[in-house]
Formats: sequence, structure tokens, C-alpha cells
Amino acid sequence: MTELHTFSDSEPSPTTGELQLGDRASLQRVAGLSTELSDVTEVEYRQLRLERVVLVGVWTSGTAAEARASMGELAALAETAGSEVLEAVIQRRGKPDPATYLGSGKAQELREIVIATGADTVICDGELTPAQLNALEKVVKVKVIDRTALILDIFAQHATSREGKAQVSLAQMEYMLPRLRGWGESMSRQAGGRAGSNGGVGLRGPGETKIETDRRRIRERMAKLRKEIRGMKTARTVKRAARQRGGVPALTVVGYTNAGKSSLVNAMTGSGVLVQDALFATLDPTTRRATLADGHEVVFTDTVGFVRHLPTQLVEAFRSTLEEAVDADLLIHVVDGSDAFPGKQISAVRQVLNEVFAEEGAAPPPELLVINKIDAVDATRMTQLRAEYRDAVFVSAHSGEGIDELFRRITEFVEAGDVEATLLVPFARGDVIPRLHQHAHVLSTEHDESGSRVRVRMPAPLAAEFEELITE
Repeated sequence: MTELHTFSDSEPSPTTGELQLGDRASLQRVAGLSTELSDVTEVEYRQLRLERVVLVGVWTSGTAAEARASMGELAALAETAGSEVLEAVIQRRGKPDPATYLGSGKAQELREIVIATGADTVICDGELTPAQLNALEKVVKVKVIDRTALILDIFAQHATSREGKAQVSLAQMEYMLPRLRGWGESMSRQAGGRAGSNGGVGLRGPGETKIETDRRRIRERMAKLRKEIRGMKTARTVKRAARQRGGVPALTVVGYTNAGKSSLVNAMTGSGVLVQDALFATLDPTTRRATLADGHEVVFTDTVGFVRHLPTQLVEAFRSTLEEAVDADLLIHVVDGSDAFPGKQISAVRQVLNEVFAEEGAAPPPELLVINKIDAVDATRMTQLRAEYRDAVFVSAHSGEGIDELFRRITEFVEAGDVEATLLVPFARGDVIPRLHQHAHVLSTEHDESGSRVRVRMPAPLAAEFEELITE
């Protein structure tokens, strides 16, 4: 007999993040199923999801520990995408081979590893040129993808909003377009005569090949997506402008992927933003309001995480998330304190942000460095981190340690931009007093025949809005 479970009034309702997490868990990939690749279009072939993978990296610089950490991150990316990692190979060389990424001998060794493990995909820790992709695939005789394609695949799985899905699709097509080529002879077939044209004298000819048809359709789809994304941007800009008019400080949470940004937002706002121990769990910007201890209202925006060598297509496509960083009053830069190389994470995030600020022609906002996950760091390592990052705030979003100190630092920043002034508000301006009580600190109020004389401490944007009412 099937037992039905009903939610009682005493049970808490599931949060938005819990519902999203349930949706992700409800669709799992099934490994071990073979796929026939003899007669599919290039687009279909590139989008096939295969699961048993061998990882390949070229170690060109840095220490052996950094090379292993890079491969560990690639393995985490592969597992987040739903793959089973069977083997990992690192080759030490001055630079990647221009022909096959690996040398010809190592490529043959890789082929033997693929046969021995039964892998159906090779993932390279770098962005391969179309020629390298083609040449290596001919040697190993299974599908080859690079780090960029892997990240795009994760983004495609995790995007939930209409805008996020459109941005991922656009990024995938921009990546795929220069890499289209034939699988066997299928892409070189032509649709001749009337099938390739509108018919008629002078218009009949060989027609388009399948690859030309695919390229044309992709370009048409890209143009449509760009138009849709521009339309979505308008609505997002209006919402952000409304927050700025209200004088509410915007605090944008940025950082490396899986550094604990969403957990920190939840800890500080009590919201139900999706939290998952996976890379790129958050793709769509999520804004939550919070009230500081002194009564100031602020908004926290959780953003997509960054990663080493973030693909150019994604930087361009996810401009919506990055615009939240450009317009922020304060960047809360979250770093995973338990990572072996936190400095590398900080550099990767700052590099991407600096590129965005330069393109937008904007000055970077102030940055507050937050070292998260200190509950997973031993005492010796904590001493090293505190010595290296003296101005940072050390917190644990999991245990709550350090959250009060973080709130204190944020409050100091917000109050530093306040203006204290006296406003003479005529009785006819009944809209002003409620706004002051909502967005400012009312220190005193007096009434006379000319109106209300209000002494307040308020954000600078609000002071600029009520400039004509300020008397001192």
C-alpha cells in the first residue's frame, strides 16, 4: 500500500534552493550506453553526453603540486558534469603540441589508456584549437573535448532562468561554430538542384553541404538569441535602477566557484538560495535584502563563480552577472580558505573582474576579502592565512563563526558613506517622511508652521535626491 505524505502546518516549506536541488537530482545520466556516431550531424555529435572519461593535462609551468591541483579541479568539473573519471594523465613539456596538444608518442599512449579503461571521452585541461581537436580525435578514436566545452556543458545543465539558458546557448554556439567539421563523410554531402536553391534558370547548382547548412542555422539562431538577451537586459536594468534610486547599498558577492558564496548569502540573509557542493552551482544572479544591526538596509547579490581560464564566450554571455559587480557599492570577495592555493583563486577572479571593469570604463568598487570555510582549516594553516591576508574577514558560513565580524565590517563601510543633515519638509511633501524612515536614520523630528524639521543620517544618493530640502 502506498503511503502518502502530506505537509502539516508545523513543517517548514521548502526553500527555492531546495526545490532547485531536487530538480537537479531528479534527472541523472545513465552510464554505459553505447552511441552510434556513424551518421549524425556535427552539431548532434558535439552535444552527445558521454560519461566515462580520461583526463589529460599539459604541465607547462609551476610546481608539481599546482599541476596536480589543476587536474583535481578538472576532475571536479567532470564529475559535476555527470562523468565518471577513470584515469588522469599529465605530460611535462614547455608548451602544448600545436598538432595534437600532446606529442605524437603520448597521443598513442593515450589511445592505449582509452582502450584499457573503456573510456568514451577524453577531456583536455586547456582550450584546444579546432585542428588540435581534430588531430587528437583521429588518434584516440573517441570523442575529445576541452576544458571550455566541459564548463559550457555544466552551465547548460545548471541554467534555470530564461535569460541564463539563452546566454548558455549563445556561448555554446559561439564556441561550436569554428569547430564544425565532418564526422566521416556525412557533413560534405550536398543538396543539389532545387533542393539547394529556389529553382529556376540560373539558380540551380550544387547547393549547400550539410556543414554549410549547420553553420547558417547556427548564425541565424545566434542572431535571434542576441536580440532576446538585449530585451531581457532592459528589464534587469530597470530593477537595478530602482534599487539605486532607493539609496540601498548594493553588495555583490563574487569569488571562485564553490568558494561558498551562496552559503554565505544564506547565512547573512536567512534566504533559501540554492547551495550545492558542486562547481558552478549558481549561474543566475540572485538578490536578497537584509537589515544590518544599526537599521541600514542592504541588498546582497549572489553571482556566478569564476574559474581559471574562464572561457571568453562565458565572460561575454554572462554579462548580466558581471554587470552586478560593475554597479556594486562593495565587492564581497569570497575565498575558499581550505583550498591549497587560495592566492591562485584570488588572482583568477580579479583578472576577470579587471577585464570587465576596463571594458565598461568603470572604476572597480571597494573590495572586502572574506576567507570562508575556516572550519575546515587547521590551526597552523589559519596562522599562515591571517598573516598573509591581514585585512580579510575570516568566517565559516557553515558554523556561523565570524559572521558577526563580517556584519560589523559591512556596517562600517555603509556608515562611512552616510550624510548627516537637517531637512525642512513642507507638509505638502507627505511622501518624504516615510521614505526617510525606511531608508535613513531619523535622529530627531520637530514640527512648526512651515513643516517638519527632520535631522537624519542617510545614504549619499538619498541626500542628493532631497538636496533642495536640506537646510544644514
